Amino acid sequence: MKRRGFLTSLAGAAGVPLLGSLSSAAASLRNQTKITDLKVMLIGKPANWPLVKVETDAGVSGIGEAYWGRGIKEVMLHYLKPAVVGEDPLDVDRLYTKMVEITGGAGSIAGVTITAISGVEIALWDLVGKLLGAPACKLLGGQYRKEVRAYLTRSPENLLDPASCRSYAAELKAHRYGLTAVKVDILRDRSPSAAHSRQLSNLELAKNAQGFAHLREALGDETDIIVHCHWELNWIDSLNLARAVAPIRPMWLEDPMPPDFSESWIKLTQQSPVPILTGENLYTRHGFKPFILHQGCHLIQIDIPKSGGLLESKKIADLADLFYMPVAAHCASSPVGFIASAHCAASIRDFKAQEYSAGFGEDWVDFILHDRPIIKNGMIQIPEKPGLGVELNEDKVRSHLEPGETWWG
Repeated sequence: MKRRGFLTSLAGAAGVPLLGSLSSAAASLRNQTKITDLKVMLIGKPANWPLVKVETDAGVSGIGEAYWGRGIKEVMLHYLKPAVVGEDPLDVDRLYTKMVEITGGAGSIAGVTITAISGVEIALWDLVGKLLGAPACKLLGGQYRKEVRAYLTRSPENLLDPASCRSYAAELKAHRYGLTAVKVDILRDRSPSAAHSRQLSNLELAKNAQGFAHLREALGDETDIIVHCHWELNWIDSLNLARAVAPIRPMWLEDPMPPDFSESWIKLTQQSPVPILTGENLYTRHGFKPFILHQGCHLIQIDIPKSGGLLESKKIADLADLFYMPVAAHCASSPVGFIASAHCAASIRDFKAQEYSAGFGEDWVDFILHDRPIIKNGMIQIPEKPGLGVELNEDKVRSHLEPGETWWG
């Protein structure tokens, strides 16, 4: 009972302890607190969000989230739970390594397995932050910024219609989050005859040049525009598109080619008149390494609840920093993964912006309990409470669980 009281008071401490206090707390907790359980539940709408909780014998728990996808829950419960139960939660990097090693036969270099590991790793950082009384970003090497720029993912109704672009711009400028950067899909020929084609016709190039010019005129120079390609093009038409949209000075051209590295990425990056970005479908340092080492893009974008979690993403960013390559964050998560990603972004030296998707609805924010706006004046507000600094809104989550799911199983 004495140990439980100490941990409870430590977890609820206000502010951020000094390094000496953290070291003292860690020494007190070492070999005393053990992980007792790992639980998973799936939110069904507006997206398939896998939430994970790691519990301890100290009565303190941490929550996390993995990128959505089939099989995430099964990997967590059947592979990862046995790997972490009974372990010291302070050993986050060692537990991450252990989870990767024991899932080697399940493909632990990418895909669902690394995604599942990412969610558990995030929950461990929430837990450790609560145990040590510090925000997660402070434990990742320190905090470069207290707020992180957000960009909106949503396209106008009709990019080729100036009136539609003006309406879109008016809605953006009136948005309660004060967003100043947007990501907009390119225009493609979706006819059956063009299915699976990586080519852009002259007409498609002309339409994209015209449409993005309308958007720039409507938004003015104060709003950044990201051109979103969804990995659909070959390298020469990626370059043609970059040249077509160059007059609007896009923030970057996102994922123009399929995710795997090839020398074509180097050629595109060398010749493009606009910044080239990729990364949302890459996993761990190994997936990003060739793009960074061989200069296969100008910027990388990490999906943090997918590509390895907080510390692995920080390591990816540190590798990019050796080449003075900026970092952004893709994010298609609930507010849990969104805030977790922002904690990591706050610890990255040269960070550009993190995605916010309007497609999840205005009630997206209500899935968590928080004491400050999630986004204010276009900036994600980093919680100052221990761990991730947020808790689940139980009533809201319960009402959106997948059929057959129950509260924490």
